[in-house]
Amino acid sequence: MTWAIVMLILMSLVKIVLTCIPTGVMEWLLSKFEVHPKLNDENAVISLNGKRLKDEEKKQVIDYLNEAIFMEKYYIYPGDEERYLHPENGGTPLVIDTKQGKKDVKLFVYRYNDHIDVVKQYKKKVIAYRLLSESLQMKKFSLTGSLA
Repeated sequence: MTWAIVMLILMSLVKIVLTCIPTGVMEWLLSKFEVHPKLNDENAVISLNGKRLKDEEKKQVIDYLNEAIFMEKYYIYPGDEERYLHPENGGTPLVIDTKQGKKDVKLFVYRYNDHIDVVKQYKKKVIAYRLLSESLQMKKFSLTGSLA
C-alpha cells in the first residue's frame, strides 16, 4: 500500500516537472532536432563560385535564410548523396561554411523559381531539405561573387 502511494507521488512530480519545463531548456531541446538551423554572422562564411560575399551581402543572405519557411525534408537513399550535392539543373550554389554546436557544417543553397533547396553536409552525413524564401528566390546572383 505504501509503495502505491509513493509511486503515485513520484509520478505526479514527474508529470509536474515535464509540463513545466523552463523556456530555455525547451529551446535547447528543440534546437537539437531542428533541420534548418539559424545562421550567425560571426561564424558563417558565404561564397559564390569560390568568391566570398561582402559583409552587407552576407548579412542579407543570412537574414533571408533565417526567415525562410521550412517546407519538407528529402529522404536520401544511401549512395545517392552525390545527386543532391551536385544536381543537374541546380546552377551555381551558394556555399555556406558554418559551425553548428561543435560540428563544422557546409550548406549548399540552390535557388529555383519556386523554392530553395538546401543540402547540409557534416562529417559523412548529408541532409537535404526544401525552403520557401521569396526574397532569396528573387535575388539575382552574379558570377563575380556579389548579389545583383
